[in-house]
Amino acid sequence: MNKMKLSQFNFDLPEELIAEFPTTNRDESRLMVVHRDTGKIEHKLFKDVIDYIDEGDVMIMNNTKVFPARMYGNKEKTGAKIEVFLLRELNRESLLWDVLVDPARKIRIGNKLYFGDDDSLVAEVIDNTTSRGRTLRFLFDGPYEDFKKKITELGETPLPKYIKRDVIDSDEERYQTIYAKKEGAVAAPTAGLHFSRQLMKRLELKGVEFAEVTLHIGLGTFRPVEVEDLTKHKMDSEQMSIDQADADKVNDAKKNRKKVIAVGTTSMRAIETSVSTDGMLKPFDGWTNKFIFPPYDFSIADALITNFHTPLSTLLMMISAFGGHEFVMDVYQQAIKEKYRFYSYGDAMLII
Repeated sequence: MNKMKLSQFNFDLPEELIAEFPTTNRDESRLMVVHRDTGKIEHKLFKDVIDYIDEGDVMIMNNTKVFPARMYGNKEKTGAKIEVFLLRELNRESLLWDVLVDPARKIRIGNKLYFGDDDSLVAEVIDNTTSRGRTLRFLFDGPYEDFKKKITELGETPLPKYIKRDVIDSDEERYQTIYAKKEGAVAAPTAGLHFSRQLMKRLELKGVEFAEVTLHIGLGTFRPVEVEDLTKHKMDSEQMSIDQADADKVNDAKKNRKKVIAVGTTSMRAIETSVSTDGMLKPFDGWTNKFIFPPYDFSIADALITNFHTPLSTLLMMISAFGGHEFVMDVYQQAIKEKYRFYSYGDAMLII
């Protein structure tokens, strides 16, 4: 097969198909069911996913939890409003954080930023990392728990920039999966947003197993690919872990010829990062910068649940690797014709 090029993942996406809000009920977004072997496409509601999953099958969910990463501060002396996007904590003792600032040209080493109406939180810029990246040291007296509470109070839900509206109260709950546990992501694993408590219960009663992995999604997930030759694109590293008990669940299903369903591209990346030579899932604790694009042989999952992604995105590339490039690009044209909703708050696809 020829090497895939960036331009092969382009398509025209009408602006009005970008979902600004989630559906009223999580499990009532639409679901396109795509059969790789026959090319059949079905149009369902998300809660119908249960009809395609059998007793003993395992669904792999990413249990990362989004934290309120977007903060607004004021620069000392000038009072200019600065957006600070918290990327990751570098050092808990000295409250060092990796952040992005906007507008960046005004923010230099030594500047102080004040947060909150009462300026109750202060940060000092101590390093430049990239054009918009800075290292901040927060100046805070008191226990670490109080510091985290303060950040949660002052931060807002980090909705992706392509959702053009202001953040509203309900986003705090809806831009989070119901099974989110381990805090550390700056973007939600969006395929998981469609699961309601009721649907999880129904799946459980049917005898479906759930295995959890943790992959803390960074902003790299939205970073554009800027090289035509995909082998030259570097993914940002993201922290991930898989424990032994969850790996065992997945491997048992494989041994018993049950289906393994990856919920979301992040779950898929996590499991493909940690595969043993005989195609089984291994425990893992570390970082991954795995980039999956066609052609690629998947080792673990038989099916994938995912949202509809942007043109030219690494997420679309992974879907193409799993579903077959030409087929997936055709399916996306169908989705546009049928007015499926795209991106984080949009509809879902099940590829089997």
